[in-house]
Amino acid sequence: MFKQPKGLIAAALANMGERFGFYIMMAILTLFISAKFGLDEKTAGYIYSGFYASIYLLALVGGIIADKTKNYKGTIMWGLIVMAVGYLIIAIPTPTPVPNKGLYLMLTCLGLLVIAFGNGLFKGNLQALVGQMYDNKEFSDKRESGFQIFYMFINIGGFFAPFIAIGVRNWWLKVHNFDYNAKLPELCHEYIDKGEAMSSSSMANLQQFAGEAQLDGSPVADLGAFCNDYLEVFNRGFQYAFMAAIVMMLVSLVIYITNRKRFPDPAKKCVAAAGKKAVSAEEIKMDAQEIRQRIYALFAVFGVVIFFWVSFHQNGYSLTYFARDYVNLDVININLGFTTIKGAEIFQSVNPFFVVTLTPLIMWLFGWLRNRGKEISTPMKIAMGMGIAAAAYLFLMLFSLALPSKAELATMTADQTRDILVTPWVMVGLYFILTVAELFISPLGLAFVSKVAPPHMQGLMQGCWLAATAVGNSLLFVGGLLYTSVPMWATWFVFVAACGLSMLVMLSMVKWLERVTK
Repeated sequence: MFKQPKGLIAAALANMGERFGFYIMMAILTLFISAKFGLDEKTAGYIYSGFYASIYLLALVGGIIADKTKNYKGTIMWGLIVMAVGYLIIAIPTPTPVPNKGLYLMLTCLGLLVIAFGNGLFKGNLQALVGQMYDNKEFSDKRESGFQIFYMFINIGGFFAPFIAIGVRNWWLKVHNFDYNAKLPELCHEYIDKGEAMSSSSMANLQQFAGEAQLDGSPVADLGAFCNDYLEVFNRGFQYAFMAAIVMMLVSLVIYITNRKRFPDPAKKCVAAAGKKAVSAEEIKMDAQEIRQRIYALFAVFGVVIFFWVSFHQNGYSLTYFARDYVNLDVININLGFTTIKGAEIFQSVNPFFVVTLTPLIMWLFGWLRNRGKEISTPMKIAMGMGIAAAAYLFLMLFSLALPSKAELATMTADQTRDILVTPWVMVGLYFILTVAELFISPLGLAFVSKVAPPHMQGLMQGCWLAATAVGNSLLFVGGLLYTSVPMWATWFVFVAACGLSMLVMLSMVKWLERVTK
């Protein structure tokens, strides 16, 4: 494909299977935590931030393990196995409402930690392996396009994953004579915690939504029994969806093992570099200076993209809650007979769809500019991506100017809430702009790291790229704090400012970064 190395497609397919399973989980994780344990958005955000940060932070550990053991291929394989075990831990059906919130929440967090560790063993080292394919002079000028293709395959899996997650959950609801309603889990937990003492508006909404959720139209005689039953079925459906992630881990493992011999081995490159003949003191000094400059350049870029990730990865957190609370989900109702595709999670498929469809166009644009001697450097592309990300949140901010805050929303009746809901096309537009920003930053950032990183530090520097992402992810909880405490437009303005300022910083460093990469 596009005259790329033979092993690229096999590696991309192995990664696609793993990402398919991963995005099944990420599409529903925050909503599952809230619905399972009755946690508010802020508390769920701390778990989400910690998990997402640990995914990328442990990628640094995975890079160190592979660099030390020189067993890159084995480390990647064990990463898939460990992730499958983690998914199994959270997929085991448990009762809802949970009889011991602390114990069961700890079990869920353990499963997430195991997944994060397996991801750390897998993700960065596979990227280092792909990067080595382009050290061959025959393919060296195709490094960026190769990583864009690799990134596109990731998102093919990411596109279908939310449909599987939603379909399984809604199928299980239908089996038990329930219809999906995004707002019911929160109201059910409030009733279980407060009983008749819950606010009058919440009580009225619960009674209305409970009646609408009965597929046979039967009246709800006992709200307490309904709340317990609905939560049990709702969350059991989520846990069955996690089982689909296990299946995809196994598919990815089979693809990887089948093609393992076709992949280059980064360990052999390290051994070859170590066996080179001795060089003069001056050459050693020059090499050391070049290594330092490369590391400085990499860490400068790492620092900037932190602010992209803290903004972009709101997609599984505050943006998902926004879709649940402020978007008219009733117009998205795909009836497949045995199940329906309806829910806030469906927007998680929009970003992967645009990645797959826009990647060829972006590749063509960059190639067209290169052929005319107007090629844009990778650092400049990253700076442009930060500006585009700021534009995405500016777009959402404008549509949020007239929306009530989350606190005000809680006091509104169901009919009043429906009157202020925005069209789903707002989310589609947002993810379109964010995806363009992503394509200017993420795959090109991976290519930048594989090109600039010293040969003996490939795994470590790929891990550092992911560690920078971890820092951004550790701040994701800020989105939840803003979402629940300030006007809705102000929540998105913070991300406009963060991405816009990062763009200016990146622009100030472009000339220096371009010199280092030559």
